Amino acid sequence: MIIDPAAVTALPPTLAEIDKRLSADAVVIAKAIDMLGGFAINLVIALVIFAVTLVAAKWASSAARKILSRTRAVRRDPTVLAFLVQIVRVVVIVIGMIAVLQRLGVQTTSIIAVLGAASLAVGLALQGTLSNVAAGVMLLLLRPYRVGEVIEIGGVTGQVQKLDLFTTQLSTAGSSKVIVPNAKVLGDVITNLSGQTNRRIEIHFTVGYGENLNTVREILTNTAISHFRVLKEPSVWCGVTALQDSAVQVTLQAWVRSDDHFQTQSDLIQAGKEALDRAGVEIPFPHQVSINHGELAMMPAPDQAPVQKD
Repeated sequence: MIIDPAAVTALPPTLAEIDKRLSADAVVIAKAIDMLGGFAINLVIALVIFAVTLVAAKWASSAARKILSRTRAVRRDPTVLAFLVQIVRVVVIVIGMIAVLQRLGVQTTSIIAVLGAASLAVGLALQGTLSNVAAGVMLLLLRPYRVGEVIEIGGVTGQVQKLDLFTTQLSTAGSSKVIVPNAKVLGDVITNLSGQTNRRIEIHFTVGYGENLNTVREILTNTAISHFRVLKEPSVWCGVTALQDSAVQVTLQAWVRSDDHFQTQSDLIQAGKEALDRAGVEIPFPHQVSINHGELAMMPAPDQAPVQKD
């Protein structure tokens, strides 16, 4: 009797073969369940570590603020205090993220290798951000300004509210919040308007050419001396500083406390103008002359004598 091989392969599997296949599938499923279970447990633990990291970062920054505020070198400078507190917070978060990655199965050596391989690409992609961080560190070391001082950067004048790793925050006189990148601050001209205890006020007045300049100087000098915010030393100075097209420029200089600068300057401008008005001193202002073109055409030329009529 001849048996066809094709007919043999077409026979249904025996119970032993079915049981063997089911056993193999069960083993695979069990391994998959174990792997998923282990990953789920690690994921939950990683989330717990991340949450604890955020809480720890907040607690560490608060503790660092309390400890550093007791240090004499730091408590007098809010800029340094805020900067160091932020660094402590960032360090705690970085340590927590490394622990999270380790819990998810990423080895520390692998993290270091990946960071080393990607450092060039990250540095090129984030060169603006890294330059802001470097500029922030330089500003902290050089201290051209501190929190609470009034500075001028790039034509913007405001009070420094905050200096962090990336930006400097200003508050203008109109209560507008201006955020300037630290790299731009360090690369621009910084004018610290409140860096000194005293500031000088300089006001330019103009009077007519026919006025008595000694009288004008005396009036403006007495006006500044009589103001209660003007300092006695350095003394008030007033003198002629320019001869303009239609007026004589007289400059008044007075010294005040830095905090009183703007208000005192406004007071002296108003008081000086009113004092000159009371003394009858002429303060020239621009005039406009209207000329009729028809009358201009009828006027004789400068080198032509008028025609005499009989």
